[in-house]
Amino acid sequence: MVSVRMMNEELFAKTIKEFNVAGELVRARQEEKQGLLDEFDKECKRFFFGKISRRALQSSVNKTNKELVRLDGEIRQNMAKARNAGTRAMHTISAQAPVAFRATLSGINGGGAGKSKKGKARKKRR
Repeated sequence: MVSVRMMNEELFAKTIKEFNVAGELVRARQEEKQGLLDEFDKECKRFFFGKISRRALQSSVNKTNKELVRLDGEIRQNMAKARNAGTRAMHTISAQAPVAFRATLSGINGGGAGKSKKGKARKKRR
């Protein structure tokens, strides 16, 4: 009996879901980062108009920088997760390349390994 290779749809669906989650987390962290920058901009204006002291602004600078580094790290981490999920999806899709079959009077031909590629001859080192 001849059979066609079927896609593991459960694995593919899980991979796509993981890709979407990672993308959403990147977007959420970017929005969080923008909110942090807007908040810091307000603090700078308050300092400019004399509402808060230089020490208070310096404290805000330190806190903001630490938070920005954390958010950037999370964004990079989620980008890597999305990249890995995309690569996994591509491998799953690539494995679905059609196998050539041919119907003949004597039955079905094909589906075999076909021609194997020969490796490049390497020079021996002395």
